[in-house]
Amino acid sequence: MLSIESAIFIAWALAIVIFDWRRRLIPNALIIVGASCALAFAAAHISPFDTSIGVALIGFGAGFVALMPFHLLGMMGAADVKAFAVLGAWCGPRALVGIWVAASLAAFVHALVLLARRRAVFALRDLPDTATLEERRRNSTPYGALLAAAAIGHLALFATGAHA
Repeated sequence: MLSIESAIFIAWALAIVIFDWRRRLIPNALIIVGASCALAFAAAHISPFDTSIGVALIGFGAGFVALMPFHLLGMMGAADVKAFAVLGAWCGPRALVGIWVAASLAAFVHALVLLARRRAVFALRDLPDTATLEERRRNSTPYGALLAAAAIGHLALFATGAHA
């Protein structure tokens, strides 16, 4: 049976998926709620990932440090970094590698689809391959959504005992 803590995590992660997929942004309020729940559940020893408060704090830091260079290089938004940090607080640092790999593979496939679609549209229009800032944003990969979806998958594996 699904625990209330697991249901709260899934609801939070799905909110990340929906916001990032539709708007290409993740509200700071959603980040704060996720971090608060992750740390509170860890402190109360009721984390759906059996994460202690110490492990949750290490996971938060690890998630932040791992993706910050990509943000500083302009390769991803700050919200993606913050979301990964919060996922680290929920899942712990050991889970972050698998979540990152799964999300990155999905992002690669998404980027290939976007590229193929974009080239087809411009070929049909016989136009140069230029896009406005709004089109670039709309055609970007919602990495936070993919990270959150991968974390939901990790919870499913964790719940069945299939995690490493």
